[in-house]
Amino acid sequence: MKFSGWRGLALLLGAGGLLGATTTPPWMSSALDPDQRAGLLLQQMTVDERIGLLHGHMAMPFGAIRVPEGAIGSAGYVPGIPRLGIPALQESDAGLGVADLMGQHAAEGATAMPSTMAQAASFDPGLAEQLGAAIGNEAWSKGFNVMLAGGINLAREPRNGRNFEYFGEDPLLAGLMAGAAISGIQSQHVVSTTKHFALNAQESQRHTLNAVIDEAALRESDLLAFQIAIERGRPGAVMCAFNAVNGSRSCNNDMLLNQVLKRDWSYPGWVMSDWGAVDSVDSAGNGLDQQSAAELDWQRWFKHPLQDALISGRISHARVDDMARRILRSMFAHGLFDHPPVKRTYDTEAHAALAQRATEAGIVLLKNRTQLLPLSTAIRSIAVIGGYADLGVMSGGGTSQVLPPAASGPTRFRVSGEGLLAAYRIATLHPSPPVTAIRAAVPQARVTYDNGMHPEAAARLAAASDIAIVFATQWMVEAYDAPSLSLPNGQDPLIEAVAAANPNTIVVLETGGAVLMPWLPRVGAVLEAWYPGIRGGQAIANVLFGKVNPSGRLPITFPAAESQLPHPLVPGIDLPEGSAITIDYNKEGSDVGYRWYARHGHTPLFPFGHGLSYTSFSYGGLQLRGGDSLTLSFDVTNRGQRHGADVPQAYLTAQAGKPLLRLIGFSRVELAPGETRRVTLSVDPRLLASYDVARKGWHVPAGEYRVAIGASAADRAMEDSVKLRERRLKP
Repeated sequence: MKFSGWRGLALLLGAGGLLGATTTPPWMSSALDPDQRAGLLLQQMTVDERIGLLHGHMAMPFGAIRVPEGAIGSAGYVPGIPRLGIPALQESDAGLGVADLMGQHAAEGATAMPSTMAQAASFDPGLAEQLGAAIGNEAWSKGFNVMLAGGINLAREPRNGRNFEYFGEDPLLAGLMAGAAISGIQSQHVVSTTKHFALNAQESQRHTLNAVIDEAALRESDLLAFQIAIERGRPGAVMCAFNAVNGSRSCNNDMLLNQVLKRDWSYPGWVMSDWGAVDSVDSAGNGLDQQSAAELDWQRWFKHPLQDALISGRISHARVDDMARRILRSMFAHGLFDHPPVKRTYDTEAHAALAQRATEAGIVLLKNRTQLLPLSTAIRSIAVIGGYADLGVMSGGGTSQVLPPAASGPTRFRVSGEGLLAAYRIATLHPSPPVTAIRAAVPQARVTYDNGMHPEAAARLAAASDIAIVFATQWMVEAYDAPSLSLPNGQDPLIEAVAAANPNTIVVLETGGAVLMPWLPRVGAVLEAWYPGIRGGQAIANVLFGKVNPSGRLPITFPAAESQLPHPLVPGIDLPEGSAITIDYNKEGSDVGYRWYARHGHTPLFPFGHGLSYTSFSYGGLQLRGGDSLTLSFDVTNRGQRHGADVPQAYLTAQAGKPLLRLIGFSRVELAPGETRRVTLSVDPRLLASYDVARKGWHVPAGEYRVAIGASAADRAMEDSVKLRERRLKP
């Protein structure tokens, strides 16, 4: 006879006369808090059972590895303990949807949300939370209870192959957006992680690089993003990174895991490793609680070596108890015991509609010469060129890859190459062809598609058409960085040829992040659509024809040249895989992205926060209130003829008389034509502070603080000053 879950346990105990047949184990009482429940359950566990929670298995068929028994098949699996009703951890990659790199669930598929960078471009944490809830709902309905979501590494390296999975270059924006997404996922009784802790800013040599940075700079940038996300989202787990930070591997880093995360931030959840990121059993003493996918490491460090370390006294029983308790606590806190996943259908139509709305909110209108956009529905002929626009829209590759149902017909093709994940370099086009959506928007027009392989043919078609729309793509993938920010596969010359043939050329970019645009002066309009998800084609067409007013803002700076970057070449990209490298991030310190440009007087191609609209907005009535804290308020008015959304941004431009530039607040505001709304922002004091390493905390020096309101990091529509008193805050 086989029993599962706590009900089975109650029957077993009842059969032995220890408990009545209907008695519920004490740790299953929802009247108790998660810490109490975890403590009660821990008391009933043997040492071997506790250690069993501390290492997981790869749950994808990777090389010689096979999916373990009991796993439903995805990123990872930690067996449960039926004797005590402890459920297994079924883990899936996430962020852009329920991922399926290996196509193990290809028949049922999942909703492909716009890339995380696209979500960040909405500057809308509420929308991020809705997307997270939809992703969590799909995960729970498929049998998963842990989502490896919450990617929050700041875009220090704009050529990073995984930037599309993250929330941009600013700690406030990234922290708020990631925290909201985590909260949404966990509302569905699914644990979410936040990752990759910390400074996993590039893919080149990610297993062997050492990121060097002063503590104050780290606290003020990347760690602040994580801190805000953890405070807002309360993730059940934190995933540590592959790389080393200041000489210690992230998953074996006492400063990051014990001192910052668990001591200073009082984080109650568990730290899991990234897949293949553990190098020693000593990681347990330095703050790692669980070894993920142990088959990918040299050893199952948290199995027999941990048992041996426990016997020898190298690792204490109290530490092993703490590791297991943290996992159990998060499982109780986020409903894994009380609300186990139930395989069922979910509202695919509602989720697809939400994905489309998020895509539309994140599309950024970068340029619009002489109001070329929106296009008139009375147009007679359109040339659509390049970007696989007749097949679908681009998505990013790697472990975050979401596959729509096989029946919907995604297009997939192998991208040649070598390296760690070379066999899985498979580009996927989500089945939402922009050509189809454009034809539906203007059924009376002649819409002709050219694949762009031959610029001369594309130029002839463009010259014979009223409007030319070039779709340009940049496929990015985990484990690889782009060697440059130029569009690949000869797309820059293609755009040049089309623009020379037709001045009414529009470029639609489907990219993982920033790209260079040598053709920018010669095109009429540019839309950044990122990786736009399951209904990307429809969303792009809606913006092109004005059914939707663009409102996205750049969450990352677009440089005018790679010479403007702190590291003009990607460190280590030209070395053999596995080469040990050191990256000195003290060069930019906490001045990531737009702050670096401001510090050095660089004028980027497009600044952080930039985005145009089909209407116009103005700001007025700025008021600042100082003292012990900073609050600001101002008016936003829609001066145009269309309903639209604006994202006014507040920047600190001087701290106690010291010039700097730092985003301290923003608000997404929907306004009807002629409407005015008052916006009030209360500023997180850490954004006004510097980190004091000697006194171990944040320091807001007394003095005059200058604040600017604008439409981007380069805009100063209004500016005023206020005095603040000195203040110190805990780390």
